[in-house]
Amino acid sequence: MKSIFSITSLLLIIFLNACGSSNAVPADLFEIELTGNKTEFQQNASVGIAVKNKKGLEIENISYTINDKPLKVENNRILLDMPHLGEKTIKATIAYEGTTGEIEKNIKLLAEKGPEVYTYEIINEFPHDRKAFTQGLEFYKDTLYESTGRKGQSYLRKIDFKTGKVFKQIDLDAQYFGEGLTILNDKIYMLTWQSGLGFIYDVNTLEKIDSFQYGASKEGWGLTNDGKKLYKSDGSEKIWLLNPETLVEEDHIETVTNKSIFNKTNELEYVDGLIYANVWQKESMMIIDAVSGAIIGVINFGGLKDKVTKHPDLDVLNGVAYHTKRGTFFVTGKNWDKLFEVKIIKK
Repeated sequence: MKSIFSITSLLLIIFLNACGSSNAVPADLFEIELTGNKTEFQQNASVGIAVKNKKGLEIENISYTINDKPLKVENNRILLDMPHLGEKTIKATIAYEGTTGEIEKNIKLLAEKGPEVYTYEIINEFPHDRKAFTQGLEFYKDTLYESTGRKGQSYLRKIDFKTGKVFKQIDLDAQYFGEGLTILNDKIYMLTWQSGLGFIYDVNTLEKIDSFQYGASKEGWGLTNDGKKLYKSDGSEKIWLLNPETLVEEDHIETVTNKSIFNKTNELEYVDGLIYANVWQKESMMIIDAVSGAIIGVINFGGLKDKVTKHPDLDVLNGVAYHTKRGTFFVTGKNWDKLFEVKIIKK
């Protein structure tokens, strides 16, 4: 009886040893190693890469991807020349001892250079409705369009920017908190904050013609366009790229400096490949490369709020629109009584 038990135990041990490596979680067997064991790299960095073989198993083949796209390896090095910055996942698919496993390593791909600092010069001051809790601002031809927030106070209006005269206004239902807007192909696209819903209006009549649901972006903050697609911020580090016909979020960029990933991009304005973005609760604006997400500049609007009338409802800088013919930016804030025409100057 004793010998039968010993033989059975021995066979069990042999069986477990034989299949141990195939049943083990790949992360217990292998690990992706990068130069200096770092997880943060700047765009276009050349990085050494290897797979640590923890159990000394026989490896037949290794292939790599980054965010599910093939990653070329030459002389055990990879080139991080991806067009989009932000959080990435490097995956190694390993063929070993008759089986295949996958392991991952998360990295941050940062900008090559730090942002430059800009300031502003006031060109003109125009009247602005101090009751307007400004969330979106954009020119269409020579008319200024504005969207506002707060439930029961949200609306969309067309304005004479020089006088503040309202040409036309439509109010949102009281259940909605209005957010940013943009105009493309004679349609106004307007966001709501936390309702997961956007609206589409005729640019001339302001008649509502459609609505759309958000996708992975759960909130609506700022909105702009490059003539082909929409860019939508949601308060996170991501700016979503939407198809203007289907309103599907087809891609995203992440807002990144050479040191970190940033969030809280608010109102947006696209100009010549760059996105100018208000920063939530800050008297500043980011200049973002619309392809990579790199924050290439920061505009300090300090002191601008001091030039408007003080009152209990006065709030932060928010609202940026570019006037193509004048070549200048127009900025205001929530419940500000002035609209400023400014020139952006490198400091």
